Amino acid sequence: MPSSIIGIGIISALGKNLLQTKENLFADTPVLPHPPTKIETSLNLPVFEIPDLPSLPDYPGGYTGQILNIALDEAIAQSNLSMDDLRELRVGVAIGTTVACQLNSIPFYATLRKGEKPDAQPLKSYVDGNPAEYIRHRLGLHGPAITISNACSSGADAIGIGHLWLKQNICDIVIAGGSDELNKIPYDGFNALGVCSPEPCKPFDANRKGLNLGEAASVVIMTNLPETRSPFSVIGFGKRADAFHITQPKPEGKDLEHAINQALAEANLSPNDIAFINAHGTGTEANDAVESHVFARVFGDSVPFMSTKALTGHTLGAAGAIEAIFTLLMLERQLAVKSTRFETKPDDFPVAPLRENRPLHDAHVALSTSLAFGGSNTALVLQYQP
Repeated sequence: MPSSIIGIGIISALGKNLLQTKENLFADTPVLPHPPTKIETSLNLPVFEIPDLPSLPDYPGGYTGQILNIALDEAIAQSNLSMDDLRELRVGVAIGTTVACQLNSIPFYATLRKGEKPDAQPLKSYVDGNPAEYIRHRLGLHGPAITISNACSSGADAIGIGHLWLKQNICDIVIAGGSDELNKIPYDGFNALGVCSPEPCKPFDANRKGLNLGEAASVVIMTNLPETRSPFSVIGFGKRADAFHITQPKPEGKDLEHAINQALAEANLSPNDIAFINAHGTGTEANDAVESHVFARVFGDSVPFMSTKALTGHTLGAAGAIEAIFTLLMLERQLAVKSTRFETKPDDFPVAPLRENRPLHDAHVALSTSLAFGGSNTALVLQYQP
């Protein structure tokens, strides 16, 4: 059973709302990363920041919570649901994150290590800012709430879990998505892993040097209530964990392939039905190689694919959620965007992403894939039916 998406909210370096995001996703001149302005660091690795949005002091969940609530408010407004609707129906909340699952206050820990008593405000903000619980309490909801921290597949997993809740009649409505801010902890951590590019990232390119980090939040409101009507829907969800390595994907990609086939099977579709794939496409050596080989095995050499991370950076727990929205927007526009900055296919890649934007012809279904640390593989089949 499809899960209709009746509300969308999104904020990233690509735009502060859905309208700006639509405009910039298809713009001729891409957004470029720059050295961080929100992080005190000696590193000079470019990132994708949300422009002109200062952090509010003592906000529950910090900046991650702040941008999540911006996306939530936009999604609720678009859904035309009232507060009474939300309180009276069975409404679940599933939110993916990485940064908000940790207390990322270096001064707090430094004070503790000195044997002194730190200010409790960072701890209070962290506890109060559990993303799913915060939304449930803020809106007065009575359904299930889960915060998902499956690294970089978290946002996609949240949408998939919400889809399952509706399918299993656990909820009437689900608020799902992901949110992550730029923070010194992951910034330094990804640098320590040696996967950050010193220049704007080039996913799938032979000369790629790694990823750029970004920040974003996206919320979708889903339902299968019979009186609702929406052109956007989730029709397939696949999930598989290979547990191969703490950070590296399993080289042969069998579990990603399984997740894709699982999502296609739920949607009752064949690979030939997929108009395009919005790949995870981080720009790292291991990720891009795995996806290229898996796409060739499942779809052959004809299906177009791209990475939108060259437009937003890798937004960690929000990535799968914002990329699901980008996928739907491309279906709505009937235009698959190119993989920005891709130039040269590696010799060992069987297929390459789009070099130019490609018009779609009466296409209704596309795939979005997400990979993550710990061997987490997620696939979402998304539909636009005007």
